[in-house]
Amino acid sequence: MQRIFLILSGIFLLISIIGSTLFIVREQNYALVFSLGELKREISEPGLYFKLPSPFQNIVFLDKRILTIESKDAERIQTSEKKNLLIDSFVKWKIANPRLFYVTFEGNERAAQDRLQAQIRDALNASVNIRTVKEVVSVERAKIMAEILNNVANRAGPLGVEIVDVRLRHIEFAPEISKSVYMRMEAERTRVANELRSIGAAESEKIRAEADRQREEILAKANVTAQEIMGNADASASVIYSSSYGKNKDFYKFYKSLDAYKASFSTKNDVMIVDPSSEFFQFIKRSSTK
Repeated sequence: MQRIFLILSGIFLLISIIGSTLFIVREQNYALVFSLGELKREISEPGLYFKLPSPFQNIVFLDKRILTIESKDAERIQTSEKKNLLIDSFVKWKIANPRLFYVTFEGNERAAQDRLQAQIRDALNASVNIRTVKEVVSVERAKIMAEILNNVANRAGPLGVEIVDVRLRHIEFAPEISKSVYMRMEAERTRVANELRSIGAAESEKIRAEADRQREEILAKANVTAQEIMGNADASASVIYSSSYGKNKDFYKFYKSLDAYKASFSTKNDVMIVDPSSEFFQFIKRSSTK
């Protein structure tokens, strides 16, 4: 029984020793192999590796993935116009040189993020301080992000860090100037609205004047056409009358006299003071003598 216990103890000790000499490097990690506190090698490829058992050799793992630094509070940055902006940004970074990163920060990601945040703040100030609000907010926003990226990347390279991307997520005015800016924007919008209304009123008057001109032109043309038609009708009537007069002059005189009688006595109250022996009543006198 004691012999079996010794055998099992030996097997367990052997497994423990072998297990202490094996380690796995995953795809998301770097592995740094230290021998009695001295960095001997760095491993970036995933797989199964051997080492001496502790305390002769120890392993430190570092994250290989892209990490994110997000500002907890928006940075207060002043523009060239001496106006304060609140800028919220984030940075994507990763460990590019694990040996240099460990020597600089002793493998502490929190310390690395604090150093990078300070560098980002300095780069942000350098890019925003020389620009106006309009340039920061819209015109040169992409250029500012590129400047910050290059600035921080150059300073982070010797630390074993690679800056992947820098983004300005949110930009707004500081509370003390927001009200004045909004009032100025409102005044500008009011001015533009009044200007548009004035232009609209002028265009309306112009359209009305053009419509009136076209109306008068159409009426004038219609009157000319009507006069031409009436003239042609009168001419045709005159031709017909002349033709009829030539065929029977007495009938023509009689017919025209009837028209004159109708026009003169259109109502019962019509009164005329005329000599009864005048030629106007010749056909009436003839009918009364028969």
